[in-house]
Amino acid sequence: MTDVPPRAELLLAQEVPDDLAEELVAALTALGAPPARTRRTIGHRGVADIPWAVLVSLPLQAFLGGLGAEAMKDTYASFKGLVRKVARPASPAPDGLGEAREARPLLLQDPVGGLGVVLEADLPAEAYERLVGLDLTAFSAGPLHYDRAQGRWRSVLDEAAG
Repeated sequence: MTDVPPRAELLLAQEVPDDLAEELVAALTALGAPPARTRRTIGHRGVADIPWAVLVSLPLQAFLGGLGAEAMKDTYASFKGLVRKVARPASPAPDGLGEAREARPLLLQDPVGGLGVVLEADLPAEAYERLVGLDLTAFSAGPLHYDRAQGRWRSVLDEAAG
């Protein structure tokens, strides 16, 4: 039996523009992610059905290790900028009219363990710094969110189970 090389999978919400998807694939490849296959969510779903704008499935620990490599600094900065462009923060309904917009972050997810990391549009630089050194084996359930008050990545599900 031959080993199939790992692939990254990107599942994009319908509203993510094609050019932004192409930028994201290029940034992930430059950061050492395996070749990516891109798909779109089903068009007839409601916006509230999907809590993320882009789901990236890839070998997570290896990818995060690559983010921290010194040679990747420019690409890493570019990736953070893309997360800001892809992910969108929540916003209230203007003057009470219309509907409020829910946050739609970018989600990195490991295809084997299923552990996910939520990357919000407005994450501080320290969140990325802590993410690249994060030992994912310390978590059994996700998703992981950055707790700004505590200055750390955490899994509420792990904490509730512990």
